[in-house]
Order: sequence, then C-alpha cells, then structure tokens
Amino acid sequence: MNGSGVFHHPALFYRGDDAYLAGTSPFVREGLAAGDPVAVAAPESRLSLLRDHLGAAAHHVKFVDMTVVGRNPGWIIPGILRSFADAHPGRRVRIIGEPIWAGRSETEYPACVQHEALINLAFAGHSASILCPYDAEHLSSDVLEDAAATHPVLIDHKGERASAAFAPESILQTWNRPHPEPASAAVLTFDDGGLAQARCFALHHGARLGLAGDRLADLELAVNELAANSIVHGGDSGTLRIWADDEHLVCEVSDAGHLADPLAGRRPAGLGIDGGRGLLLVNHIADLIRTHTTPRGTSIRLYLALNP
Repeated sequence: MNGSGVFHHPALFYRGDDAYLAGTSPFVREGLAAGDPVAVAAPESRLSLLRDHLGAAAHHVKFVDMTVVGRNPGWIIPGILRSFADAHPGRRVRIIGEPIWAGRSETEYPACVQHEALINLAFAGHSASILCPYDAEHLSSDVLEDAAATHPVLIDHKGERASAAFAPESILQTWNRPHPEPASAAVLTFDDGGLAQARCFALHHGARLGLAGDRLADLELAVNELAANSIVHGGDSGTLRIWADDEHLVCEVSDAGHLADPLAGRRPAGLGIDGGRGLLLVNHIADLIRTHTTPRGTSIRLYLALNP
C-alpha cells in the first residue's frame, strides 16, 4: 500500500442529485488535477450521474459498481479499496466509496457499518482519501448517526467539520451481535478428521436447497475453509448448520475460538502476512458474511444468493 501519510475519511451527507455532485465532483477533479489515481465505487445510478457530469474527465477515473463487486461488505476493503491503493504504490489515492444505500437489507447492514469502522484501521497512516457518500434523504437517522461514529470528518450543506461522535471501536463492539436463530437447519458436528464429511454435508444440503453449478462448488470451498479454521483455531472441532431463507442459502460454522483480529479476511493476500487467507477467500466467494465473536466462541455466517 502507499507509504506513511495522512489518511482522510469523510462522510458526505447529501440530499438529491445536485448535492451529490457538489460533494463528489470537486473531490474527483481535485484529485485528477493533483495527479492522484481516482476511483469511484457506488451504485450504478450514482456512477452514471457522476460520469455524465465529469464529461471527458471521466475517462481518467476508475468506476466500480458497488452493488456487484461490493455486494459483500467484507470484500470491499481487500477487493476494491486496497486493490486500487496497492495498484498505485507510493502515490496518494482518492476513492469515493458508497457501501450503504437505501436498498441494503437489515441483514446486510451490520456488516456494512462494521466495514466503515474498519476502513480507519485498514488505512491508518497511509496516503489516501476515501469519501463515503450517504443519501440523507432516504437513509434513516440511525444510519447517519452510525456514519458520524465511523467517520472522523462530516460534510453536509453546512460545510466540513470534525465528527464529535467519532468512535469506530465502539461501533465494532455495538454491532458484534449474536445472530438471530433460524427456524430450522441441518446440523453437523465435525472434528479434526471431519473436513471431507463437512464438504459432503454442504454439497448435499446445498443442492437440496437449490444451489447448483459454480455456486455449489463455491459453497463446498467456503465450508472447507471455515471448517479448517475451526479445527486449527477453534478447539479442533466445530458445528456446521445450513438452511435457506427467502433469498439465500445460509451456512454457519461455529466453534470455541475467538477471532481477535478485526481485519482477518480483509487483508489482500501475498503481503507476507500469516493466516487470514481462508477468510479472504470466503469473503470473495460470499454474497454476505456476518461474524459474531467473543472470548467464548465465534460464529461465521455465509450467505449465497439462491437466484443471483
């Protein structure tokens, strides 16, 4: 990643298209004028609006549909933000990242707000500016309050100011919540000789619940990685549960381990860091990952869309 420098992480509260452009366009143009690499990761409607407004300057900006590449908030740091920053070593980068929009579900939201808190840790001491727009017209006041806690700087129609509510560590604790229980699930307990059994269990119930082809293979691979982590880090055993909700196949692996590193699974591979590659792969595969961890145990839920 970029060398030691100043990290700038403001939240932009906008109301309507004009306010969105007034907050994002100067950020992009100033970056281009300074020779900084610039990327925009947002829902397609925002991308189209900003791309048209920038005109010819848009050709010098990387645009990424956040609803596709960032569908799993756990993949945004390694797959979008760090990927772009690491592609420009020694240079300050500017990124607009909009991971929370009105269409995000209640199930996705905890992972989204945790992601916003973790950006501060992932980019601390590095030369980068990441501007996070929030649609204040359509998002709830609770979401905006969380944004004030995950961003050290706030921008709105009144201007730019330091956030008096900035407390990302508190947000991580607040949203580290137990998962709601499913109505029913297929259950398997496995130990250090049970990886093959866990994979077969996942394939059988994944197919039964509607997964096929590459997505079924994704489930098998993800279960293998999660179960292996349980064996290595979670007391040599774990519990695997699989069920379906209205839109997803849900797979949960629980064990007695504690996930102490909040950035586990969010660091790009190949940087000389031991561990975390299994969770990184799972974040890449999943449509959503939800994690709950305490000193007494960890539960990781993997969501795969049944009709992607």
